[in-house]
Amino acid sequence: MDTTTPVATAPVPWMLSEASPVTASGHAPFSSRFAGIGVKIPEPIVTSVDLVRGARHHPHIDLERLTGVHERHVAGPGEDSLSLATGAAREALDRAGIQAADLDMLISCSITRYRDGLNMRMEPPLSLDIKTAIGASRATSFDISNACAGMLTGVFILNDFIRRGVVRRGMVVSGEYISALGRNAAREVRTILSSQLASLTLGDAGAAAVLERAPAGAAGIGITSFTTLAEHSRLCLAYPSKSAPGAVMYTKARTLQEMALEDTPQLLREVLRLSGMRLDEVDYVIPHQTSARAITKGERILSRELGGSPKHMVINIQEYGNTASTTHFLALHRYLEEGRFKPGDKVVLMALASGLEFGIVTFTVDDLVEKYGHGH
Repeated sequence: MDTTTPVATAPVPWMLSEASPVTASGHAPFSSRFAGIGVKIPEPIVTSVDLVRGARHHPHIDLERLTGVHERHVAGPGEDSLSLATGAAREALDRAGIQAADLDMLISCSITRYRDGLNMRMEPPLSLDIKTAIGASRATSFDISNACAGMLTGVFILNDFIRRGVVRRGMVVSGEYISALGRNAAREVRTILSSQLASLTLGDAGAAAVLERAPAGAAGIGITSFTTLAEHSRLCLAYPSKSAPGAVMYTKARTLQEMALEDTPQLLREVLRLSGMRLDEVDYVIPHQTSARAITKGERILSRELGGSPKHMVINIQEYGNTASTTHFLALHRYLEEGRFKPGDKVVLMALASGLEFGIVTFTVDDLVEKYGHGH
């Protein structure tokens, strides 16, 4: 299923009163942009050396050399999916310069929905808890689940609501408390061939993005595109752990990487065509952070298949590990804080998720940069 969205779909029936119809040309009447991005990174840190050293079977694995992950942040006492999500949401609101009551929609996108420790709660939905905690009383709220592509899927959905005039402003938010997968894997991993090895790269983080209707003529968000290759759905599977709190995850990492590298160029080629860009005209590509080696190899393949290279391929896995659905926004937030972006920069966010799900969001940096940096 290819759900590229340069063309609008019909308004959602239960919000018809607020919707504006598409124009006569078939295009949505508005565009959207990122108004603020926030993160919540827990303070406790576990290094790869310490994680492997504490493994039950003492595997002889140089995890940092293999994956590029030096350390990851893990939730401390009293922290969970909800606290990470609400912390990020509050910063995103502050950066956007708005109140929670200004939000029309809130979409929670995390894989984990832990509250009060490792208690996964599906109902009431986590989005309702986040909405209540930050005071977004007006917002329509709901949860979605699309593995590590969750937040970009949320952007895909919210962007469409804004473009069609259904809402003016909303938030996509996620709180990923996934470090228990790493702790549980450390009890089982014996060799580098273990199907739980990928779990040792995981870290915790919350992230949130406020999207709003862009001023007339502003570039903002360009293309949002998702494609699912369901025949690869069993390459990464998670289950409740039978021996410890939390879950366990089994991944055929090499096969997953091979399938991703085989199919990503085709999707990116189509997105670039729709955007009217060449790859060497892209300022920043931010891929899902699985491993430094995989990202570097992927860059070589994209350059070979598409011609040219992006000016910057972002790798931030060293200090955070793989934080699932929040990885792209941790990278965006860090680069905004460090003042690396400038207005007019072209950015491509690329999701790769179990399923196998590919997602791409393109946007042009605007005055968002003025809300970050040393002066703030």
